[in-house]
Amino acid sequence: MSQTNNSIFKGNFVLVFLASLLVFTAFYIMLPTLPVFLTRQLHIDEGQTGLILAVYTLAALLIRPFTGFLIDRYGRKVFYIPSLFLFAAIFVGYPLAGAFALILIVRFAHGLVWGVATTTGSTLIVDIVPAERRGEGIGLYGLAMTIPMAMGPFTGLQLTQNNNYTLMFLFAGALAFAGFLLTLFIKYPVVPLAGKTTFSFRNLLESSSLPVTLNLLLINISYGGLVSFVSLYALKTGIGNTGLFFIVFASGIALARIYMGKIFDRHGPKALSVTGILLLAIGNLILGLIINTSGFMIAGFLLGIGSGVVFPTFQAMVNNLVPAQRRGAANSTLFSGLDLGIGLGMLITGFLAHAIGLPHTYLIFGGLNVLALLYFLFISLAHYQKLLLKGIR
Repeated sequence: MSQTNNSIFKGNFVLVFLASLLVFTAFYIMLPTLPVFLTRQLHIDEGQTGLILAVYTLAALLIRPFTGFLIDRYGRKVFYIPSLFLFAAIFVGYPLAGAFALILIVRFAHGLVWGVATTTGSTLIVDIVPAERRGEGIGLYGLAMTIPMAMGPFTGLQLTQNNNYTLMFLFAGALAFAGFLLTLFIKYPVVPLAGKTTFSFRNLLESSSLPVTLNLLLINISYGGLVSFVSLYALKTGIGNTGLFFIVFASGIALARIYMGKIFDRHGPKALSVTGILLLAIGNLILGLIINTSGFMIAGFLLGIGSGVVFPTFQAMVNNLVPAQRRGAANSTLFSGLDLGIGLGMLITGFLAHAIGLPHTYLIFGGLNVLALLYFLFISLAHYQKLLLKGIR
């Protein structure tokens, strides 16, 4: 069989990949532009703007456990298609909502469907990829989230150069709608469903995923502090050029995702995770110690590689520990840890930045990642290896 025919980048995989690429690009278009729209166009103060931004993550966090339970019970298709349609449609609400209360409602609704769409898409890709190539598939699928990280903000800033925010929202909505159209052509794999599983808090979460999820939560505290405060850090230290930082950061993620999957499938998670978490620790330490442009860019690249390794590796781990009918719960549990870690990171970084300054804050995060590495070696990895002996894939 030729290498081309042996590629997993075909058929359903490509459709889910492209749908996610379009949806994530729409999401990242708003990342740098929405705060400016809220403060300059709607004249909403910074405190209320922060609440509007945060409620999106809160909504996604609240809906993910229910999403995992429901897609395991009723299937992926009945939630994936409507969630992408609603995600596209809600973009129209931003320019129509002219007051704080209305846009808060729009943002909360957008966060809900975002939580459903991303949880379902990530579960669907695991259904599509053969178990023996799961790491490779998850790693490559992650590029659908990484490429928009560089493309989206640039596109959003270009669209709003003349303060035409309505055009920006409609363009993002059109991209998301194109992603929705692609979902109509996917041949959804038939997987065993959970059946009439009793609705309970215990069934909303996947217990086998909890050690790895807590590990990811610890790691993403520093990630939350990075994405929310690195622009302010660059401004205060006179480094500037945050756009280049995110391009370097996204390049590191993309490079890691291209190669990490095959390494995982052949050698397992230990070497990958140790390397990834170490790079996160080193990147944060460089960010706090070498306060110049060179240090800024080196830190961005190392942090990108570390991030590009850790999340898909952890996602492959939790999916290797559950049968098909619990993949939704496993992925929603992991994504909940991701969201919670980022949210805590934003709050903790704000407090520490005020108390001790951002350089010292990033040094603390370097130490936190060392603790996360120890947790991985003695708890997450041991838990994974023990359960994997049962042979559930």
